[in-house]
Amino acid sequence: MRAVTALGGDSLSFFVGINKAPRKHGGAPFGDVMFTQVEAEIDGKIISIETGKIAKQASGSVVVRCGGTVILVTAVADAHPREGIDFFPLTIEYQEKLASVGRIPGNYFRREIGRPSDHEVLTCRLIDRPLRPLFPDGYRAETQVIATVLSADQLHQPDVLAICGASCALSLSDIPFDGPVAGGRVGCVDGKYVLNPDRQQLKKSSMDLVVACTKSAVVMVEGRADELTETEILNGIFYAFDGLQPLISLQEELQKSQGKNKRQCVVPPVDAALRAKVRELAEAGVKEVITTHDKQERYAFSAEVQEGLMAALDPEGQRKGEIAQLFSEYKKEMMRAMITGEGKRIDGRSFTDVRPISCEVQYLPMTHGSALFTRGETQALVTATLGSERDQQRVETLYGEESHRFMLHYNFPPYCVGEVRPLRGPSRRDIGHGNLAMRGLSAVLPAEADFPYSIRIVSEILESNGSSSMATVCGGSMALMDAGVPIKNPVSGIAMGLIKEGDKVVILSDILGDEDHLGDMDFKVVGTSDGVTSLQMDIKIDGVDREIMGCALEQAKAGRMHILGEMAKGIGQAREEISENAPKYFVHKINPDKIRDLIGPGGKVIKELSAEYDAKIEVDDSGMVKMFALNGTLAEALVNRVKEITAEVEIGGVYKGVVKTIKDFGAFVEIMPGTDGLVHISELDTKRVGKVSDVVKEGDTIEVKVLDVDNRGRIRLSRKALME
Repeated sequence: MRAVTALGGDSLSFFVGINKAPRKHGGAPFGDVMFTQVEAEIDGKIISIETGKIAKQASGSVVVRCGGTVILVTAVADAHPREGIDFFPLTIEYQEKLASVGRIPGNYFRREIGRPSDHEVLTCRLIDRPLRPLFPDGYRAETQVIATVLSADQLHQPDVLAICGASCALSLSDIPFDGPVAGGRVGCVDGKYVLNPDRQQLKKSSMDLVVACTKSAVVMVEGRADELTETEILNGIFYAFDGLQPLISLQEELQKSQGKNKRQCVVPPVDAALRAKVRELAEAGVKEVITTHDKQERYAFSAEVQEGLMAALDPEGQRKGEIAQLFSEYKKEMMRAMITGEGKRIDGRSFTDVRPISCEVQYLPMTHGSALFTRGETQALVTATLGSERDQQRVETLYGEESHRFMLHYNFPPYCVGEVRPLRGPSRRDIGHGNLAMRGLSAVLPAEADFPYSIRIVSEILESNGSSSMATVCGGSMALMDAGVPIKNPVSGIAMGLIKEGDKVVILSDILGDEDHLGDMDFKVVGTSDGVTSLQMDIKIDGVDREIMGCALEQAKAGRMHILGEMAKGIGQAREEISENAPKYFVHKINPDKIRDLIGPGGKVIKELSAEYDAKIEVDDSGMVKMFALNGTLAEALVNRVKEITAEVEIGGVYKGVVKTIKDFGAFVEIMPGTDGLVHISELDTKRVGKVSDVVKEGDTIEVKVLDVDNRGRIRLSRKALME
């Protein structure tokens, strides 16, 4: 069966076949398995989704194709909820198989190692964030979605296809899920928006935004931009929203024909009498909690109120979890009512106020650049380190080995929130926050040709109460300027929040941790005075429309400008010289024929130079020599030494050389390291010379002039010419 339906200029087609073999599930047959494939055209690219052929024992499974890129996505959930938990145990996994591009992994084991790469972690987050809010409250069954790249054509990127595949697999399964969701990437090439640009187009694009949406609203945004205006960003987001609607229809059609009946999500009923008692006893305490400005005091008082409830309502400790949940719900309700009804925030600020900011640079004496950025109860200590080309990060990807010149590492130690836990390396959250900050700063870095250093930013979060990733952006911008990196413009970032109660909508600038936790949106916007460089939006409601997002972007711009002004009090532009602690960089072009002289047999010469001058020396096939030394004096001496070793003899040039060998017909003189010339006996003196040894001896230093260099490289020298 095939049908084609026009959908806003795009098309959707539908094909159904029958797999004759009966399928069994749980030991019992449940009928014929239907192989079904649907496809839609999105901005000239065909995206198809098929189900019923592979991975049939999963609760839901689909294969998504675009060009030569193929992804398998499965969804499985336990039959029964996990006991004793108060959260939804959803796990998202995304894995890239190098066999998909016909390559064998380069590691020792020759297989994909267990720990996912940063790119895989970031893609997991892209899939997780739009899906998680669409599961019913109280659903507690262990649920896992796995997306596996089976084939990659290196043009059509698999991450956005995985979002659609995850949504479709969940929609087809019996798992309760209020989808579908579509995901896509929007670029801007030559001033025109492009949906799902290929990798070649993306290299020329001034925008790279991943957008996820439902049929009615945008639910997630993540990406970078080249200092674009808020209007350009907004238009790009909703260009993607409109263009992705055929993928929503595609999933809906597939669900109608092949979707399973959804299991019931049974949530234990709330004890109305207990809820009323919690509210009665906690009312006064909650009002004081949500108006206590200091975070630690607020948390301590909240714990005290909750302990009082436990003592009064559950002295035997039989209903702790239930009372804690009711207390948390009441706090959330009261805080939201205070904001939307009374126009008050937890810490007393207006909706648009940014917390007090203090900035300090050169906080650490021996780093190349450092900044201490404090905004309210959030504080980041950020360092910038400069290195050579060898310090670039090399990563094995589907597209081959890549070198990353700019790195940003974000660390969130437990003490920053007053907790005790083991240090286990960066979490998925840490990697995501660091990547957001890195994208925001990348847009203002100088080109490698103009500033050939490798750059590493490290952000240590010392205190956290809301948007430590944006503190990383601000501190990172200041640390770069402190190190002397000539960035185009300073960069700042701000986190926006949303409280939506019915028709009442409140947008909050510079949200606290509690406002993030109890609110409906976390919208981080990074940029300069000229425009946006990166952004990230997550929501906990059905979605946000164009009007709300536009207002949030404009309010974020005002906050961003304010923060830039405060940062300028610490440092307003990059220092004219790079830090005295940073390695000094020099470039010298040599004749490619001289590369072997610089390297020496077995690398002997270049190794000796590196050790003698405590430097890193890199030379490419074109003869470009890059030298990194600890200070200017060493660097200058190294450059002179390289010039000596690789210098070319000039006809008419005058050189001081050492007599190496005496012959009857003249003397061989070394005028450069490894370069000899002949002073014929007739060119030793203005008068007649009987024996060469009468004028010079081996080891003598004499001054000579180059008379000629023949086509075989033989050099003719003269001492007499200088005497005349």
